[in-house]
Amino acid sequence: MNSAGTSRVKAVDAIVDVTGTLILVFLFLFPFLWMVSMSFKDRIQTFQIPPLWFFQPTLENYRALFAREIFGTYFVNSVAVIVFSVLVSFVLAAPAAYALSRFDFKGKKDISFWILSVRMAPAIAVVIPYFFLGSFMGILDTRLILIIAYLSFNVPFATWMLKGFMDEIPTEVDEAALIDGSSRFQVFSRLIIPLTANGLAATSILCLIQSWNEFTFALFLTTTEARTLPTIVTQFLTFQGVVWGEMSAAATITVLPAVVFAILVRKHLITGLSFGAVKE
Repeated sequence: MNSAGTSRVKAVDAIVDVTGTLILVFLFLFPFLWMVSMSFKDRIQTFQIPPLWFFQPTLENYRALFAREIFGTYFVNSVAVIVFSVLVSFVLAAPAAYALSRFDFKGKKDISFWILSVRMAPAIAVVIPYFFLGSFMGILDTRLILIIAYLSFNVPFATWMLKGFMDEIPTEVDEAALIDGSSRFQVFSRLIIPLTANGLAATSILCLIQSWNEFTFALFLTTTEARTLPTIVTQFLTFQGVVWGEMSAAATITVLPAVVFAILVRKHLITGLSFGAVKE
């Protein structure tokens, strides 16, 4: 094949790749874009058939949403629960990941599988035991019960993620530091943690997004005082029907912080997730 034919083939491949990518992006973004557009429609436009694609946007739904006192309470609860749960998760997961990565001990594989199996359990399967635990301890409808529940999926996830990053660091680094007189704790805190900084960032981002979007625990373990932002959508399921406009506005505001945060730290996320992906 001559150079002109090769160029045409490459051009066609490029067009196909770009077209396929745009179609996939559109399919993934369409529900989100539809939700955002619904949040700017009035009640009549919301139920209009066929749906309006071009309309005069209104902030009526957002004004009604911010007029609800529970919105600010739910937002503060979300931030408080997520910050504490993610921080505590790393305090517990980082040493566990280091131990699984560096030490050989009896039952190591069993423990590793147990940690993974805990992460695999769906929230709905364990929410009832957490409900009885919270009722027995008197901490239902508090931030504490949510923090404890969120730890159940953040700690296993962070442990496995960090173990993978630490496995990529040669053990010779530990041995050299130990020979120089450093303790195991110093090796862990002064060498391993800084070397896995990108992995820590990527893991924290994913844990934060998981916690921010969590719905099941927040719905079943709380009633009014400690509910988080994702559960606010249930306030719009009334006996008169679904208030789609305000629900879309609430969902948009709930999703927006996670999206903005992911965009701002995307470099750390990509670097962390690709760390150690290419081996010689």
